[in-house]
Amino acid sequence: MDVRITPSDVGKRVSVRCLRDAGDGLGTFTDTVGVLTSWDEGVLLITRKSGESVRIPESSMVAGKTVPAAPARRRGPAASFAELAGVQARAWQPVESEPLGEWTLRAAHGFTRRANSVLPLGDPGVPLDEALTRVRAWYGKRGLPPYLQVATGAADTQEALCAALEERGWRREVSAEVRVGALAPLADAAAQPGAGLSRDPDSAWLRRYQRVGEPAPHMVRVLEAGPSVWFATIPGAASEDVPAAIGRCVVDGRWAGFMAVEVAPERRREGLATAVMAALAARALEEGASAAWLQVETGNQAARTMYAGMGFAVHHLYHHFRASEAGT
Repeated sequence: MDVRITPSDVGKRVSVRCLRDAGDGLGTFTDTVGVLTSWDEGVLLITRKSGESVRIPESSMVAGKTVPAAPARRRGPAASFAELAGVQARAWQPVESEPLGEWTLRAAHGFTRRANSVLPLGDPGVPLDEALTRVRAWYGKRGLPPYLQVATGAADTQEALCAALEERGWRREVSAEVRVGALAPLADAAAQPGAGLSRDPDSAWLRRYQRVGEPAPHMVRVLEAGPSVWFATIPGAASEDVPAAIGRCVVDGRWAGFMAVEVAPERRREGLATAVMAALAARALEEGASAAWLQVETGNQAARTMYAGMGFAVHHLYHHFRASEAGT
């Protein structure tokens, strides 16, 4: 055995090899890499980059070691989780918010999980169970389900909180990748005329935006909020009142964040998404940005492939945890 980890390594990123099903004298080796979130009563709990928690009996370990907290990335600008989390929060703002210690409770009448979930970027100032009770009450008063947005997969992310929520019956509903990339190459990517840009989403833009339908005022308020917000539109056919493609970008210091990039189904694979993002990237460069970020759900393989082709690399993941009907 070559086990070089102990319970004192809780909170560190580790790699563990264990022997499974060895009763017949054969068994199989499995490797698990993630953050060691607990080691109690002979059982290790490791939370992977994906947010999945794995329980490993101490008796099955044959090797274990600590590994660097954040493996070097080959692409994309350097950024800490704390920096990106702040930039993302400013790019998608709620209608109302309230602090709970270093947590932020956010609500926007149910419009998107990002604007209707807790952003827990530090200590809530009270024990976790009490904090979760307050969260449930706050969202309950607003007729909303309680969500927490929890990140994994980078240095100083929240694997321990992720595991603690699972232990208390909270369940992941959606996971998304946060990807980063250089901005200048994106601005040069379009091989066709660029999109028209505006500071406000007009009625045509909103008709293409799939989440909205007939937009209520609070929806438009969320879309328009941010340090420097731009909306891009590529018109559809002359006989149509819905654009062929749209996008949204929020410029915040050195960062440009891309959201709501949507293309009419019948116009996909024409490079319209690239044209929209290129136009927005060019404007962001003019405002002094140099780096880009975006979010894409892990189940959207087509979009993940497209963004990887544009040079976006995964920085970390975030997960929306929803409280169970009963419990803390």
